[in-house]
Amino acid sequence: MPITNQRVAEYAFLQGLYDDPYFPDHVVDKGRAILLRLCERIEADKPADLTALYALTHAATEEFNLLEAEFDAAGSEIETVAREEIGEDFWFVAGAYGFTEADAEKLISPRDW
Repeated sequence: MPITNQRVAEYAFLQGLYDDPYFPDHVVDKGRAILLRLCERIEADKPADLTALYALTHAATEEFNLLEAEFDAAGSEIETVAREEIGEDFWFVAGAYGFTEADAEKLISPRDW
């Protein structure tokens, strides 16, 4: 399903990680795919409130939790820079879909990183 939200479609997810050679592109690509799937789910499910949005973002956060092992295997990790970049992109997604009152920490509260 193509993204219909123009702000999201034009956004460069995880750009800071792509710009840093410490983070392998093939693993960052998987993180970008997680965020794009999150956007597709938001567009398909149209969450009515923050509780519904958090359910979607938490599922995506759990996918990032699993991705930690792939970063490790590639000689990298989800450390401070990556945590901030990922968190900012979740915040961007919430705002792009009108959830400007979303709590940045609640969006990714089940994170292990």
